[in-house]
Amino acid sequence: MSARRGIFIPPFDELSEPGLIAELAAAAEERGWDGFFVWDHVAYRAPVRAIADPWIALAAVATATERIRIGALVTPIPRRRPHKLARETATLDRLSGGRLVFGVGIGPDSTGEFDPERFGEEGDPRRRAQLLDEGLERLRAYWEGEFEPRPIQEPRVPVWVAARWPNRRPLRRAARWDGLFPIDLPEPDALAEYAAAVEELRGSLDGYDLVAESPPGTDPAPWEAAGATWCLTAFDLQATEADVRAAIEEL
Repeated sequence: MSARRGIFIPPFDELSEPGLIAELAAAAEERGWDGFFVWDHVAYRAPVRAIADPWIALAAVATATERIRIGALVTPIPRRRPHKLARETATLDRLSGGRLVFGVGIGPDSTGEFDPERFGEEGDPRRRAQLLDEGLERLRAYWEGEFEPRPIQEPRVPVWVAARWPNRRPLRRAARWDGLFPIDLPEPDALAEYAAAVEELRGSLDGYDLVAESPPGTDPAPWEAAGATWCLTAFDLQATEADVRAAIEEL
């Protein structure tokens, strides 16, 4: 079975206008893409200056589209209050008609977002991992009935867990949820290695998503052969509107 195809953009600089993001998502849907995803950051290293809030942008995307899956990849739960995040995700899932995917991780140290002196965030990655697990369990409870209205999707919004290659520690977490979003995979064989590890932990990959990202123009076939259920066309920090539009047209 062919992997689903998605566009994955950083909402930075030229791509930070929410109206443009929604317009690009609508163009992707019209062309036949299956998903449209954005990065989730509040700060980033140079040369990035302007950054759009992913949740406001995704609300615009939800109203501009009807079919494609949408989501932020990935949201560091350690910098968010789970109850507020539960309200936002449930509302967005309902606004989109049940099309939200929720990508999660501990957040990278390299972007400067987890500098305790700058934003007052937790700087210790191990503590962030603990906060991630605690936050996910709270979200599950909110989604499954503690809060109303619930998301449209049953039993809840699907969760994709990030893991940065070659780190294997997040795989145990990912196996408890609905998908794995590996970052910095060097080749399809690395995805196959991760897939085998998750399958061993879960007992089966039936209904489970394995997400691969690669630059525009990449042949998805080797990634599909490695087990990818989603192949995302991903862009670098300085991607332009023209870059994204060209990639959309390639499908």
